[in-house]
Amino acid sequence: MTTIHANGISRRGWLRWAAMLGAAAALPGRVWAAVARPEAAFGATALDEAMAALGDTPQVHEGIQFTTPDIAENGAVVPIRVEVDSEALPNVAKVSVLVEMNPNPLAASFDIPPGTEVYIETRVKVAQTCTLYAVAEADGQLYMQSRETKVTLGGCGG
Repeated sequence: MTTIHANGISRRGWLRWAAMLGAAAALPGRVWAAVARPEAAFGATALDEAMAALGDTPQVHEGIQFTTPDIAENGAVVPIRVEVDSEALPNVAKVSVLVEMNPNPLAASFDIPPGTEVYIETRVKVAQTCTLYAVAEADGQLYMQSRETKVTLGGCGG
């Protein structure tokens, strides 16, 4: 047990309390991350499996601007950008990026807080020349935009 001295709590007791409070504070974040991560979609090995794990079949929507290079010199670091016009497609809650020919097609998934303007720039690994998809979830429906990117040097072991 903790020994309380005339000057207050002991150093060892204080360290125990600090460690317990730190563990308790870190737990909700880890639990939330485990709940929010679409495990089935990230574990899918085919594009149709990943799309099914995300929800319904997405419809093409012009409110999504998806930018990828026409030709990527290095498939290991392909820059992409996803922007969503909030007037054309309001209430976007999630944006996912899928790469058709990768061993695991779902490359990234972003939760979008309410009222946030959607603008995402990142780099993804692209195994070979294929179609990339940006899928946005808004009001419980899925919408997408796609682009083909040619890869000259493979990103997945090529």
